Amino acid sequence: MSNNYRIDNLQYCNWSREIFQINREAKLDAVHVTIVYHEDYDELLLEIKKWQKLAENNSDLIFLANNSTDIEKAKKLNKTAVFFGFQNCSPIEDDISLVEKVHQLGCRFMQLTYNNQSLLATGCYERNDSGVTNFGREVIREMNRVGIVIDMSHSAEKSSLDAIEISEKPIAITHANPSFWHPAKRNKSNDLLKALNDSNGMLGLSLYPHHLHNNSKCTLENFCEMVAKTAEIMDVKNIGIGSDLCLNQPDEVVEWMRNGTWTKTKNYGEGSKSKPGFPDQPSWFKDARGFDNIESGLRKIGFSEEDVNGILGNNWYNFYKNI
Repeated sequence: MSNNYRIDNLQYCNWSREIFQINREAKLDAVHVTIVYHEDYDELLLEIKKWQKLAENNSDLIFLANNSTDIEKAKKLNKTAVFFGFQNCSPIEDDISLVEKVHQLGCRFMQLTYNNQSLLATGCYERNDSGVTNFGREVIREMNRVGIVIDMSHSAEKSSLDAIEISEKPIAITHANPSFWHPAKRNKSNDLLKALNDSNGMLGLSLYPHHLHNNSKCTLENFCEMVAKTAEIMDVKNIGIGSDLCLNQPDEVVEWMRNGTWTKTKNYGEGSKSKPGFPDQPSWFKDARGFDNIESGLRKIGFSEEDVNGILGNNWYNFYKNI
């Protein structure tokens, strides 16, 4: 393939010109950005206004994107195509007609849950996983119809397996790692990864320290070993990167992510109860420029040139194209 794309399929940064410049230095042709967690439809509209302004003020670096041809365009223009995603289904409230509306507003990925039970499915922090709900089935059908990718990154096992089965299109787990490597609640079992692979779904490997072996001290070699072992469970064509980078976010944002509007107690979740702030990134992946390190690490561990380029972006590009 003459065109090799670099795609980070999940970032939740405190967006600024500086970060768009970092993503350009990292040669990112596309980035999937989280624009909402617990916001309802009206609050989503405000977020989109902010993004329109960001895109306008930084039009030499980014533009708001809709499909795979925008990734090709970004490469030609030396810009980064920005795709919107939701880490929860809050913006569609309990109204199926809003699925089409959020798609028209640019949403291309939506998690059915964020850690907790939602109206659609069960999150990975719930005690009982009852799977995808009746409303969830209808929403999946509607997401398939309009062209929003089902994302099960923060969902529980049965719900994720249900979503794979119900969806007529491949789904994505945009930012998580295999649980055999690091047993975080959010990481995924071999059974789930096999089912994801068999349905041509995509896994975005996460660089968020709570999902990494030895957390912030995770080494590049260890990360690349994990990628190699994951490629024994899944076809390498279904593996990419979803870094889950949260650059320049103030620590109170962790509270918003974890607690949203559903609890009054301070509940920081995953490995961070005593330290509610953001953990330090590993030294070799401080920001998206760490893609260079991953590239050399994957080569060193024995991946072919084609597979390295696939993991760094071509696989996500093909997923976007096929969807």
